[in-house]
Parts: sequence; C-alpha cells; structure tokens
Amino acid sequence: CCFLANHLWRARSRWLRSYNGTSDLQLERMNVYFNEASNNKYVPRAVLVDLEPGTMDAVRAGPFGQLFRPDNFVFGQSGAGNNWAK
Repeated sequence: CCFLANHLWRARSRWLRSYNGTSDLQLERMNVYFNEASNNKYVPRAVLVDLEPGTMDAVRAGPFGQLFRPDNFVFGQSGAGNNWAK
C-alpha cells in the first residue's frame, strides 16, 4: 500500500519538475495534489498509512522520502503478518 503511494507521488513529482507549459490553469490546479510549503517547495497532499513501520522506513529512506511531511506517516507498531483479518 505504502509502496504504491510512493510510486504515484514519484510520477506526479516528475510531472511537476518537467512542466514547461504556459497554461496558468494547469498551475492553478496543482493544489489538487500538492501544497506549497515554503521557498516554492511543494509537498504531496498525502497521508501514508501502513501496519508496518519497516515499510514506512523504506519509503523515507528512498529517493523521494524527503518529499513527504514527516507527520503524514501513520503506522502501527507491528505488521499483520499477511493476516488481513486482524
């Protein structure tokens, strides 16, 4: 779940960095996916949730881990061990 979200935001971030159009409307709609933090830095509007802290640690340590706000990571203390009925 968390890895899927990581890939989605990676793709969205690539789009943001490579945008070179002139449409003000497209730039106005950027707040659908991103919030402007400071210094023209944009952070994803996302809450990443997982049962395992290890999954979140892997995302944070990855190349896009610094993209997310630290307080938007929500995780349990132990995984479900692939038991989804827990």
